[in-house]
Amino acid sequence: MKKILLSLLIISAFACKQAKKETAKTEEATEESMAPEIKFYAFNGGTVSANMLELFSQDTTYTGQSKQFADAFYVIVHPKGTLMWDGGLPESLVGMEEPYTSPDGAFTVSRKDSVANQLATIGMTPGDIDYLALSHTHFDHVGHANVFTESTWLVQEKEYDFVTSAGNQKSNPDIYAAIKDLTNIKKIANTDYDVFGDGTVVMKFMPGHTPGHQVLFVDLAEYGPLLLSGDMYHFYENREFRRVPIFNFDVAQTKESMAAFEKFADDTGAQVYLQHSKEDFEKLPKAPNYLK
Repeated sequence: MKKILLSLLIISAFACKQAKKETAKTEEATEESMAPEIKFYAFNGGTVSANMLELFSQDTTYTGQSKQFADAFYVIVHPKGTLMWDGGLPESLVGMEEPYTSPDGAFTVSRKDSVANQLATIGMTPGDIDYLALSHTHFDHVGHANVFTESTWLVQEKEYDFVTSAGNQKSNPDIYAAIKDLTNIKKIANTDYDVFGDGTVVMKFMPGHTPGHQVLFVDLAEYGPLLLSGDMYHFYENREFRRVPIFNFDVAQTKESMAAFEKFADDTGAQVYLQHSKEDFEKLPKAPNYLK
């Protein structure tokens, strides 16, 4: 009789353990099925030739060198809204027969197509963009920002104060003109910001390049997490050796943000995409194709 009872207890315990495993599997499957369906599109915001690559280091490492940069922007379609990340080069470049070189010779830039035309390839118009966020407010990231007057501009307070300051309006009138008509503004208190409230699309506050510089984390159900660099690094040598451009707003702050960036990438296992890397841009499917 004791042997029978013992056998029954063993069978019962085994059945209970199996039931727990099945419950865990069911819960995991339910969580996966509940993950929001996100579409991630990459677009071409122009090309940049850095004719004086020495500007991208505090020392003479790159003296006499030049490098071609991509200038991408992105659209993230979430069930709760649509976010555009960055704005490429000025649309005034579209249609120019020759690329434009800055008076100091440092940069040669070109842009082939407008944001409206590129959005049309995924069946959207500028009016479909709920949120606009810029990694920062340099000329190669605010190019078509002024098209999105109906969108809500998500901007760090320090970046807003920086770009709207009297000094910047005077020294960089074209940059100020690109954002001055954006009146639907949500200022972020110089911290990380979860755009849709579920952890899938998060702006990470990482200042230094500019006072309110930020990067973007996107967690895609099938592809996995990815991290858009803004201008934390412009190319991979600078990431490897943590080199800081001479035009960064704060070198020490940049170094701190670089450390935070790398830790976050390691902790999340995110695939890093350098926004100015031509190689990284080529890895991403171009609209109308997307990651999800």
